[in-house]
Amino acid sequence: MNKSPLLRTGLAMAAAIALLGGCADKAKLKPTEQAGGAPPLPEAQHYLVPPMQVPDGVGWKEGQAPKVAAGLKIEKIASGLMHPRQLLVLPNGDVLVAEANSPGTEAVTTPKQLIANKIKGLSGKGGKGGNRITLLRHGNAAGGEWEQHVLVDHLNSPFGMQLIGDMLYVADTDAIMAFPYTVGQTRITVAGREFADLPDTINHHWTKALLASPDGSKLYVGVGSNSNIGENGLEVEYRRAAVLQVDVASASSRIYASGIRNPTGLQWEPQSGQLWAIANERDEIGADLVPDYLTSVQEGGFYGWPYSYYGQHVDTRVKHQRPDLVAKALKPDYALGSHVAALGLWFSQGDGLPAQYRNGAFVAEHGSWDRSPLSGYQVVFVPFQNGKPTGKPQPVVTGFHSDDEESLYGAPVGLAQDADGALLVADDVGNTIWRVSPASTP
Repeated sequence: MNKSPLLRTGLAMAAAIALLGGCADKAKLKPTEQAGGAPPLPEAQHYLVPPMQVPDGVGWKEGQAPKVAAGLKIEKIASGLMHPRQLLVLPNGDVLVAEANSPGTEAVTTPKQLIANKIKGLSGKGGKGGNRITLLRHGNAAGGEWEQHVLVDHLNSPFGMQLIGDMLYVADTDAIMAFPYTVGQTRITVAGREFADLPDTINHHWTKALLASPDGSKLYVGVGSNSNIGENGLEVEYRRAAVLQVDVASASSRIYASGIRNPTGLQWEPQSGQLWAIANERDEIGADLVPDYLTSVQEGGFYGWPYSYYGQHVDTRVKHQRPDLVAKALKPDYALGSHVAALGLWFSQGDGLPAQYRNGAFVAEHGSWDRSPLSGYQVVFVPFQNGKPTGKPQPVVTGFHSDDEESLYGAPVGLAQDADGALLVADDVGNTIWRVSPASTP
């Protein structure tokens, strides 16, 4: 079979990567050294092809599970899912799981894209998504896996979910869908309707985080960029790299905040009532650049992308510079470390977890693909005081890859707390939902 020029070039580049991998610069900083409000930012590096490292996705063996911090225990409450991404706990204790992956509509136009996709696919992160929402229900048995019911299927790469009254809103990659829903139902039989359209060109970043305002009058949507640094042209970035605000009464929308490359999780901070987000920053300028972050989101705020990072550090790779916008760029509140790929955010609620986890944010780090050694692949807790993060992130759930960094068992994504206050973790490589609770009754 004749290979396409793109594939032939890509294979040659793969060989080059294999040869250069051993001499590629490794990270000089630990992720924890870059965590906090003032992370060290080394000089940017530039590559023809960035170094890439991912472990091979092997899944969990029978009886194997992630590790948890002292004072906690972990159990599997669902398995056999199809790329579970986000979680929503309903008022009756049922748990909704959005199962999805990329719609695969982004064109592969360069050998670098081809190789990067192939390498990342080896990790299991490219597994087939279910394009559905599954409902988990805790049965009468004390332990074991929960009941699974397919609530709604034939969706288009769903991610965020929110319930407002008797309406379930689901953020597909191209639109927010609205489904009439009564809590307790295990199957939605009424066809949903398109409530509001969402940016849907190229879909380099396809996930759409979703969060309702406390009064249910607004929906906030995290929309990622269509590129690393605008290389696909800024016309395809319309209403992207932004948090959108959607009015529930009229379905009209506006840009609430911009310049956030990929806001993958949105939550309300309990003490201040402020909107917060996690964001994945840009790639290909070094293992120690740029830190992904956790930040409050100011209405009308601009956070730098693509022109600058972490405030006003100019990215010289961007074709058309905008010093006027750089001058306005807000510095994020808290760095999580470079390339940790934060995909889940949850502010701790109630007293169902030990005291040290009752004031702060849990962050699920899906894990790096272009850093050596690996970073992320864990759930951390960021303590808060007076509505602001303080101190270093504390590992809560770890052990998602082997010690030699060659095998990947799972990768954390969505987070929530169940009716008892236990932390739930969606694992899209292990196709599992984990439940973390106190090792003994507090």
